[in-house]
Amino acid sequence: MTDEPGMTGDARGAAEPEGRAPDPTGDATVIGPFLMAIEGPIGVGKTTLARLLQPRFGSTLVLEAFEENPFLSDFYGDRARYAFQTQMFFLLSRYRQQQSIRSILLDEPVISDYTFGKDSLFAHLNLAGDELEMYRRLYAVLAERVASPDLVLYLQADTDVLMARIAARDRPYERKMDRDYIADVNEAYERYFANYRRTPLLSLDTNNLNYVQDASALAFVEGKAREALGIGGYQQTLPQMERSMVATIQRPRPEEARHQLGRDVLHEFMSANQALARIGRILVDEEASHEQVLSMRRALHDALGHLECVAGAVGVELER
Repeated sequence: MTDEPGMTGDARGAAEPEGRAPDPTGDATVIGPFLMAIEGPIGVGKTTLARLLQPRFGSTLVLEAFEENPFLSDFYGDRARYAFQTQMFFLLSRYRQQQSIRSILLDEPVISDYTFGKDSLFAHLNLAGDELEMYRRLYAVLAERVASPDLVLYLQADTDVLMARIAARDRPYERKMDRDYIADVNEAYERYFANYRRTPLLSLDTNNLNYVQDASALAFVEGKAREALGIGGYQQTLPQMERSMVATIQRPRPEEARHQLGRDVLHEFMSANQALARIGRILVDEEASHEQVLSMRRALHDALGHLECVAGAVGVELER
């Protein structure tokens, strides 16, 4: 269920976004904010890659705070008993973190080591019956309020490679990790991304891709990511490297992209209306309390944020 530091050993998750790093390339073509999310099964190296790419894109780093989950250790000991508590904690924790991403994207790019969609993937793997149905209802409500990535990097590796990487980082609660469970997770990711069309998708075979120790491998990944995002500022990899490293870019069909854009803009518009309605209810109260005034200020801030997203989507620049 967790995200992971990957191939560098231990790296801690962060409940709040980490600071923005300067772009060492000095690339002036990176014009606006973007959200790049890195995905893949447990042990594949998502957090490691996110940390390595952050300074290259001058982005804010948002890492999944998996270590905050108090049920995680118990879950690995008895998945059937602790699956629901573990999953619900992750769902709400990830949703809270995704809301901070929305605010950051108003000003700067973000690289994250997970997508919100992974929560549903693990829920369908670990829950069943009434618990799964309850989860689905809550997830459907929350997912509509989460920003879609501009690019998803899907890291792939064989199950034996994943098990070796998990053993190398040697987390206490992962020492008894069931290989069959990791195989199930790996297969679930393969199924999930087999027909994935929501956002541009960059798939990378990491079985022989050591971007930790091989600078050319990291440059290869960065170049492919920049290509998929449509931004420049990277050095073209050598032809022999292109042949030895497997990477494929998939983009949604134009009609799918337009549909997703329409849904996102509509959601932002409706959220702005809800915030304005909260303001209206307070304004009609002639004896509004100090707490209500503070609530109105928060609602106004929310409304402005949603309206800025709508304006940005349709190419209107709002003056502050």
